[in-house]
Amino acid sequence: MIKYLLGALALLMMTGTAQAERLKDLASIQGVRTNQLIGYGLVVGLNGTGDQTTQTPFTVQTFKNMLSQFGIQMPANMGTMQLKNVAAVSVHAELPAFARPGQTIDITISSIGNARSLRGGSLLLTPLKGIDGNVYAIAQGNLVVGGFDAGGADGSRITVNVPSAGRIPSGATVERSVPSGFDQGNNLVLQLNRADFTTAKNIVDQINDLLGPGVARALDGGSISVTAPLDPNQRVDYLAILENLEVEVGKAAAKVIINSRTGTIVIGQNVRVQPAAVTHGSLTVTITEEPFVSQPEALSGGQTVAVPNSRVQADQQARPMFKFAPGTTLDEIVRAVNQVGAAPGDLMAILEALKQAGALQADLIVI
Repeated sequence: MIKYLLGALALLMMTGTAQAERLKDLASIQGVRTNQLIGYGLVVGLNGTGDQTTQTPFTVQTFKNMLSQFGIQMPANMGTMQLKNVAAVSVHAELPAFARPGQTIDITISSIGNARSLRGGSLLLTPLKGIDGNVYAIAQGNLVVGGFDAGGADGSRITVNVPSAGRIPSGATVERSVPSGFDQGNNLVLQLNRADFTTAKNIVDQINDLLGPGVARALDGGSISVTAPLDPNQRVDYLAILENLEVEVGKAAAKVIINSRTGTIVIGQNVRVQPAAVTHGSLTVTITEEPFVSQPEALSGGQTVAVPNSRVQADQQARPMFKFAPGTTLDEIVRAVNQVGAAPGDLMAILEALKQAGALQADLIVI
């Protein structure tokens, strides 16, 4: 059966459409996902850039707890400890799907105190827990920090990037795996990355045309149930074939995205404009003050005074009116706007006015 599927897949890929995308880029398998892990630990070996423990007492408490595990008891009357080469940090990572004990994963370390820099530090043994409280990985190692912090005796200081955070590639070892449910039941559910009824229908049709009617069925616009072999080895081969199917994607809804902070405007492909006439110009009013001195004649008894003289000038920039025909496309919109030389701010005003007039057939989203 697998050989037949491979041959059918090769034939289908040769006849695929130019706008088709692979199924593996459109959907994921329900239950096959990453899991977030978090931990709390200490970074040591810093060059005097660690926490100021007078303001971060939890660093001292954590340090004392660590020493007590090695049988070292700190005197209670030794006062406030200054651990300038130690920093309390949070450690987080993502546990990939199908990760097994003994595999390694990357971790990110971030200072949670007032440490100036973690450069040159080493993370001590830190358990990483999941949301259920179980330990899934153990982290330890030397940090890689992209930023740095330097200062002079006069108080001057320079900071590049973020020196209070770093990473350790392969810095954690997996100790416990997470069940995915991949090998359970005789069905798998494909979850679309972007729910779309047209795309879901095309996927169902494509799979059923290849494997036979009834193999795939749509649960909703974002989920598709597919019959799968019970044997895990056959199921892997089965999904390796399905994920390389090329499926024609449904067109996205018409949207216009406006970023008011940066002036960025993105117009989707399916945006249409109903018949409308638009004109947009700018009015500039200039007021200048040019006072002149009034000088009386000699022996007249008058006084010299400054007489105000205001001049007001209004300039309005002429902009031609342009007309949108029925069903105007994206190319025509861009061409019309470029002809009048509208700036991004002017284009925002035009699009908002068209939406209010009911002529813009798209969702106007401001971010």
